[in-house]
Amino acid sequence: MNPINHLSGIFLLFVLLTSCVPKEEKPSQPNVLFICVDDLRTELGCYGNKHIKSPNLDKLAGSGFLFTRHYVTVPTCGASRHSLLTGQLPVSKAYLKNGITSQVIAGQPEKEVPETFIHHLKRNGYYTVGIGKISHHPDGYVYGYMEPRSEQLELPHSWDEMLLDDKKWGSGHNAFFGYADGSNRNTLNKEVYPYEMADVPDEGYPDGLTANLAIEKLKELKGKNQPFFLGLGFFKPHLPFTAPKKYWDLYNRDEIPLAPFAGIPENSSKASLHGSGEFNQYKLGEEKASLDGPVSDAYARKVRHGYFACVSYIDAQIGKVLDELERQGLAENTIVVVWGDHGWHLGDHLVWGKHTVFDRALHSAFFMRVPGMENGKQINKVVSTADIYPTLIDLCNTPVQHHLDGESLKPLFQNPEDNNWRNTAYSYWNNGFSVRTPEYRLMRYYRKEAPEFELYNHNTDGNETVNIAAEQPEVMKTLLPVLEMGNTVAEYGK
Repeated sequence: MNPINHLSGIFLLFVLLTSCVPKEEKPSQPNVLFICVDDLRTELGCYGNKHIKSPNLDKLAGSGFLFTRHYVTVPTCGASRHSLLTGQLPVSKAYLKNGITSQVIAGQPEKEVPETFIHHLKRNGYYTVGIGKISHHPDGYVYGYMEPRSEQLELPHSWDEMLLDDKKWGSGHNAFFGYADGSNRNTLNKEVYPYEMADVPDEGYPDGLTANLAIEKLKELKGKNQPFFLGLGFFKPHLPFTAPKKYWDLYNRDEIPLAPFAGIPENSSKASLHGSGEFNQYKLGEEKASLDGPVSDAYARKVRHGYFACVSYIDAQIGKVLDELERQGLAENTIVVVWGDHGWHLGDHLVWGKHTVFDRALHSAFFMRVPGMENGKQINKVVSTADIYPTLIDLCNTPVQHHLDGESLKPLFQNPEDNNWRNTAYSYWNNGFSVRTPEYRLMRYYRKEAPEFELYNHNTDGNETVNIAAEQPEVMKTLLPVLEMGNTVAEYGK
């Protein structure tokens, strides 16, 4: 036999045999679609609010993991997002300010420790795109409200692309406070209304354009031979409450519920609240909010109507993006996250705004759909925004070596009743901080005004109407050590 033919036959037999053996394929890394929604409290149908129209978000929450007790670390946009992006609790009062990311990250050289979890994913092979408000600045670039856009990225090492369609308004800041005619709060010196109902298509306001950008970008990302992170930051329902007329028309104003408790809690103080300065700076508003008493029922319903319309408007934009994710065949391998950067008092406790350590300002929407896991679960454990960073790097199989203050939520996906979960969330504001447990919220303030402590029982007083700290010494004795474990702000108590 010809030895060459003999060897060829052996080789052919080897190929045939080995081709029959199944190969162990390395699982591909999941894509991430991370949707940030400004000022989105749990005002959604999936949280049991029957008055709100949010079908797309409700559908997503029902097909994923819905967190009923998610609390942000700081009730203001920039600082809350900084905690999200870095996985850290605040360490000084500077970390409670909107400008903290531009102060400590923008303009800095690349370091061994990643600047954000997005930076970490980028280092690990992800193509990263940001559209809209992900960090504090609406378009991701650092500049003042009345200045032209700079070329300094707020997160210089996190993005392959950072996008916003703001041409109608002239800058990201103008678009963020924009009205349908192309005007904005900034250049009009705040001589504007805190709401607007314009008979325009979705693209008449910035968030409709953001959804369109995301749809086009998904088509491009499908063709890339690498996993992607797409951060999508919607402006509404942040003030001003501006949305196309068709979303206002979804509601009968007379049927819109008022805040369940519009007053200062018993045994509390005005010092624990604020005078709604952000809301009141819209100079054409018909009434001014005050801690001396509520606005009229008619005006409260009008403003709440605007907030609800904005939620429905954003719900529709998110629905368009999710539909495109399905059309492109990307949904089965894409983690989808929806996160509200904090809550908002809609007249609750006489406040119109965030900036308190009450539940209304700290409790925000958070849910996610995770490929390859048993979705469709409601998780009632207390979780923090600081837990999102470790969760994503866990799900994306990209571990980090540095310390994070949060914990991966993956054990709760597998067992929502996991008794080993810590079940606490810490939050900071107003010269004080608080801890949320399943039953209580305990606050401590470092200030001249009494009280120093406030305690609310959420089993019996979900609207936080009566401070029971003085009446419950045994509960205080149990919770004070838990509270003090979260005293991370260097100036507190010094």
